[in-house]
Amino acid sequence: MSPLPKPYQQFRQDHPDVYQAYENLGKITAESGLLDIKTRELIKLGMAAAIKSESAVHSHTHRALDAGATPVEIEHALMLGVTTLGFPTMMAALTWAKQAIASHSK
Repeated sequence: MSPLPKPYQQFRQDHPDVYQAYENLGKITAESGLLDIKTRELIKLGMAAAIKSESAVHSHTHRALDAGATPVEIEHALMLGVTTLGFPTMMAALTWAKQAIASHSK
C-alpha cells in the first residue's frame, strides 16, 4: 500500500489516543459483519466517491487492490454510481481511482 497522506500521519502523531480509538472503531466495525475485505473496500470506495473525497478514493482504491480487487472491478464499482451520484461525480471518482491504480505498483 502507498504511504499514508502526510496530514493523516501528522494527526496520528499529534493525537495518538484519538487515532487509536478511530482505528479500533474501524477494525471492530469491519469484523462485526459477514462481508469479506474486498467487498468492504469496494463499498467504502463507493462511499468515498459519494462524498467527493479524492484522498479517500485514492486510499480505498489502494486498499481494494491490496484486498484482491482488480482494476476492472474497481472501475465497475464506481460506474455503478452513475445513476445515484451523477455522471460528473462518477467520472471524477473514476479519474482519481485510475490515478491510484497507476501509482499502486510503483
